[in-house]
Amino acid sequence: MRFGNPQFFFLWLALPLLIGFFIWAYMRKKAALKRFASLDLISKLTPGSGLSRQVVKWVLFCLFYFFLVIALVRPRFGVKMEMVERKGIDIIVALDISQSMLAEDIAPNRIQRAKFELSKFIDKLKGDRIGLVVFAGESFVQCPLTLDYGAAKMFLDAVSPGWVDLQGTALADAIKQSTEAFRSKTKKHKVLILFSDGEDHGADATSAAKAAAEEGVVIYTVGVGSESGAPIPLSKGNGTIIYKKDKSGNLVMTKHNPLALVKIAEQGKGKYFHAGTDADFSRIITEIAQMEKRDLGANKMSTFEERYQIFLFIALLLLIAEFFIPERVKSKKQWKGRFE
Repeated sequence: MRFGNPQFFFLWLALPLLIGFFIWAYMRKKAALKRFASLDLISKLTPGSGLSRQVVKWVLFCLFYFFLVIALVRPRFGVKMEMVERKGIDIIVALDISQSMLAEDIAPNRIQRAKFELSKFIDKLKGDRIGLVVFAGESFVQCPLTLDYGAAKMFLDAVSPGWVDLQGTALADAIKQSTEAFRSKTKKHKVLILFSDGEDHGADATSAAKAAAEEGVVIYTVGVGSESGAPIPLSKGNGTIIYKKDKSGNLVMTKHNPLALVKIAEQGKGKYFHAGTDADFSRIITEIAQMEKRDLGANKMSTFEERYQIFLFIALLLLIAEFFIPERVKSKKQWKGRFE
């Protein structure tokens, strides 16, 4: 069972207060009648009246409230299958997992910030297929194109620097690997989002970006890190942290290189963004939303049936019953006068 509006469950907290109020009102009225005369005498003087009918009305009203809250939370149970047409584009995310992405010049560090932004990005997708390529000195497909956003986020969460033995930042290889990961042979409806600090230690990435653009791939680049740079923390395995040094023993400083990423985006007919601000990165969603979509086929989806109508119907029946039960039995003449 699922609930469409579980936030309304808190309304049940008012039910004990409602019951308590009714009990208080009942006892107060009973005490007032006793001060006037004995209950036996009152029942003889006013036949057809009595507190028992009020109790029944109160119980019916409390049950009405109980079932009304159930209707408000929209219970869903019982599975139905339906065909859902999907339109969207194919998106490959290429994520830099080189050691330089461990730098902490952007909180909490470059790789974690990139994963955080990507996770939010996936949450905002609607019908687009998403895939993941990770790279350092070499690249590989971590998650093929899929509509299962939960699975894509699971693969993303598992990513960590050190997965690739060959260190470095081979941007050209990442672009080529990502281009090959697209299933469609059409020269549109394809987007590559490249996350990196821009430190390129491989072949000419702009040439790879130009070749990808010729295949219909639009490339957006997202810079991670600061231009002032930061050292690279490395774990020794026993909990201690050391900072990477070069062969001469000097501390290695890694700096974000936006120029390389800007050139890649220009050749890829896309745009460059920076992951440092939510407002900047979120513009990618706007850019993609404006792109032409293509049919991605129809999928059979299982959904839970809405069942709130059952409980709403029960609640209305209880309310009607409460309305038509009088506090005292009326004569035929009194009933006739009530509806005329």
